[in-house]
Amino acid sequence: MTVNIENEYLCEISMDYKQIIREVIEGALEAVRCPYEVQVQVLLTDNERIREINREQRGIDRPTDVLSFPMIAFRRQEEFELVEEQPEAYFDPDTGELNLGDIVVSMDKVYEQAQEFGHSPERELAFLIAHSMLHLSGYDHEEKEEQLQMEAKQEDILQNKGYTRD
Repeated sequence: MTVNIENEYLCEISMDYKQIIREVIEGALEAVRCPYEVQVQVLLTDNERIREINREQRGIDRPTDVLSFPMIAFRRQEEFELVEEQPEAYFDPDTGELNLGDIVVSMDKVYEQAQEFGHSPERELAFLIAHSMLHLSGYDHEEKEEQLQMEAKQEDILQNKGYTRD
């Protein structure tokens, strides 16, 4: 597993964010039963930059907490076998790893939402990474049933890695 973390957040981050990100990505991959070694790119930024990205990529001119950019157009969640139809489109030729996609996190939102929801910034970062990893694995939350499945899977990932609301 390769996790490339780029930190362009200019304020000090008061946690071991690299460890949290790696642990949660690993937990998410186990939870979705991904059969491949993968690579994921993670960008930590601020509200201003994530607003730019949100506007450019989604046409939404406001900051958000996390953005997910999957490399695979899943037909169903966790349907990893479809990458074997065109391996050259999904696997890094140098490492052989499956490129799942990119995650962009607003650290401003991590701290704001942790305070708002009454839990630690570590738990909030873990939640956003778990949420985004499920998007990279074909999950969505447009329909109520999908939302409930995704929320249950997120909670399992967080509980298994010890990121609780306590």
